[in-house]
Amino acid sequence: MTDRDRQPEDTTAPTGEPVVSKPYIMPDDPEPGSVELLQKEAAEARDRMLRTLAEMENLRKRTTKEVADARLYGITGFARDVLDIADNLQRALDAVPAEARATADPGLISLIEGVELTERALLNALEKHGVKKLDPQGQKFDPNFHQAMYEVPDPSVPSGTVVQIMQAGYTIGDRVLRPALVGVAKGGAKAAPAANNNESSGATN
Repeated sequence: MTDRDRQPEDTTAPTGEPVVSKPYIMPDDPEPGSVELLQKEAAEARDRMLRTLAEMENLRKRTTKEVADARLYGITGFARDVLDIADNLQRALDAVPAEARATADPGLISLIEGVELTERALLNALEKHGVKKLDPQGQKFDPNFHQAMYEVPDPSVPSGTVVQIMQAGYTIGDRVLRPALVGVAKGGAKAAPAANNNESSGATN
């Protein structure tokens, strides 16, 4: 047989289904259906559940605080209007000199006592709703609670001490409803720093 009689060899690949190679799985990734995969999915589900519970707890606390603030500070506008009544009652009492009280007839004394009783009842009603009167007389000036209107030369007290009150201040909760208008001493030694804001505000019942 000669070279011409030889048939050419078939170099084509055999026909059939294409061969698909199996995807490589990283050693850290468990195979589907394995115990390791189920444990991993369970851990992830537990983590998501804990995160959701934490978010719900934070939402509950935030909502509780917002509701409490709404109850406490919701009367801010009304309380400011009522302060005008308290101011007028105080002005009425201040308008009667101490000498006049000492020599007043029973009718005037009863009137003064009635005004004082009304003022106390009004302040007690305000306090029930979180509104407290500030009495900074003799305390260190605190710009967070007081508004200085003028300075009073008085070397007998430390500089920066509140020596006069033009208008009472009020707080509602931990906020200032109205700062106290005060006169501050100057000329003496510097006043010692206040221990804290509550003490410097001088909140009274």
